[in-house]
Order: sequence, then structure tokens, then C-alpha cells
Amino acid sequence: MKNLNPETNQPAAKRFSSFVADSEAMIKAAQELRYRVFAREMGAKLKSASEELDYDEIDAYCDHLIVYDNLKQKIAGYTRLLNHEQAKVLGRFYSEAEFDLSKIMALPGRFLEIGRTCVDPDYRGGAVLTTLWSALAQYAIEGGYQYLLGCASITPGPSGYAVDAIFRHIDDKNIAPLALRTTPTIKVPEHLRCQRDESGIPPLLKAYLRFGALVCGEPFWDEDFNCIDLLMLMPLEQLEQRYSKHYLKDGQVANESENSAVL
Repeated sequence: MKNLNPETNQPAAKRFSSFVADSEAMIKAAQELRYRVFAREMGAKLKSASEELDYDEIDAYCDHLIVYDNLKQKIAGYTRLLNHEQAKVLGRFYSEAEFDLSKIMALPGRFLEIGRTCVDPDYRGGAVLTTLWSALAQYAIEGGYQYLLGCASITPGPSGYAVDAIFRHIDDKNIAPLALRTTPTIKVPEHLRCQRDESGIPPLLKAYLRFGALVCGEPFWDEDFNCIDLLMLMPLEQLEQRYSKHYLKDGQVANESENSAVL
């Protein structure tokens, strides 16, 4: 993917550019953004909170995809990417700590996992999310990956986690077949589940579903991040076919995601 990093001192023609971070300073700035979104905004309990950074042992193995505001000289959006080869060196994908992925890993082909996706509050509902997803699609297509793997996070409503209500809104075509179902390592406790749909399906989960991604079973309860995670699996040929229409042409997903902090 073409590097538009401002650290190369190349002139930027656009307000926003996207690139894979190639310096420790840029990665640290991204970790600062992650801390502001996940710890301060969402209330996540981070092991690195004392440093006002969000980082873990997986960061060193990932590529860090950034959307940069060339006017204000700051990071506006971010996601980290862990590909099949990097995960092999690490020994696992991040989501393997939350789900049994044995059925999915039996699929032929190469996987790309995305995670820790977030957008600065000042940039939600505009071009940043469009730029981020376009860059992600370009990265995945150029890398020759067959599957995109990631979690769609859902925060609780006033009465708890509306797991059943969310599944009632998901079309059957977006539910993975039994052969690809995963089991969460920690299920949502019954006393935290509620039946009422108090907030609807989060915008980014809607985007996943529109692209044809599959929900691979019951969610994982992430107590530290105060959310539940649905494991999503997307054949990347679908993203290749559709990303330009949705992200480079009409910006439909970006407009729908105006209040979304994370993916």
C-alpha cells in the first residue's frame, strides 16, 4: 500500500492520508488515542493505564494503520492489523483469547485480523472512517488475504446486554453455518442479559452485515472493556467487490457511523 506518512516529508494533497506507521513515535501517538477512547471514554480497565497508553504484547507483531489529519498534524483514526504470518510468529490471533477458532482456522487461505479500531471524537461522522476502511480494503487486497477476522464490540444499555434483541435483528444469511460456529471463552452472564432492545444494532456492526460478514455465534463478555464482542468473519472477495462503491463513492457507512467510537 502506498505510504503517505507525513514523516517522509512528502507534500500531502488531501486533508486526510492513510499509512502504516513506521516509527515508534507514531505508534505511541496511536496508543495515546486508543487510551483516550477505550479508557477515558468507554471506561476500559487497561494494564497500561498508568502510562495513559493502551498497548499489549500483540502490538509488537502488528501493522498499525493510521488516518492522519494533515492540517492539524494529528492522528484521526486507527486500526491494528495482524496477518496470518504475524500471528504464526506470535503464536495466536488476538481473538483466540476470546473464542475457539479451530473451525475457522481449518479454512484454506490467509487471514487478516483487525482490532483496537477507533476514531478520535473530533472526527466521527465524516471522511475519517471512509478513509480508514478504504485503506483497510486496499491493504487486504494488496496482501492477498482471503478472510477478514475481527470483533464487533457492543456496549451495554441501561438494563444490560441486549444479546437476544441483537440476534433478532440479524438476518439468517449473516449467521455463520454450524461448521464455522465459535464458542466464547466467557459467555455473557445471564444476569447481565436483557430482552429489551435499548440501543439497536451499533452502526459498525450494521456495516459488517451489509458487506456480508458472518456472525460466528454467541458473544464473548469482555469485562475489562465493558462490552461484548461478536466474532465476525468476512470473505475478502466480498470486500474487494464492494469497498469502492461504499467507501470511495457514497460514504454510506461513514454517515451511518457518526457516533461510533470503535469498530
